[in-house]
Amino acid sequence: MFPSKKVQNLVGSRVQVEMKGEKCVLEGLLMSADDYLNLHLTNTAEVVDGEKSRVLGSVVLRGNNIILLNPVND
Repeated sequence: MFPSKKVQNLVGSRVQVEMKGEKCVLEGLLMSADDYLNLHLTNTAEVVDGEKSRVLGSVVLRGNNIILLNPVND
């Protein structure tokens, strides 16, 4: 299965995304993903040391800045 197909299966669920740069981790509800793995998250929060530090709301993440995508088990 291609990575984009696996990500499409996660649409509608909560995910954590690790970004390039300052090792930023975001957690939110995955609303959509395209073929380039650009992601649209809602109810997004920044996670620092395992705790949510600030609420960002709706964000769009560019696929080439994403390191890791994990589903969140509530």
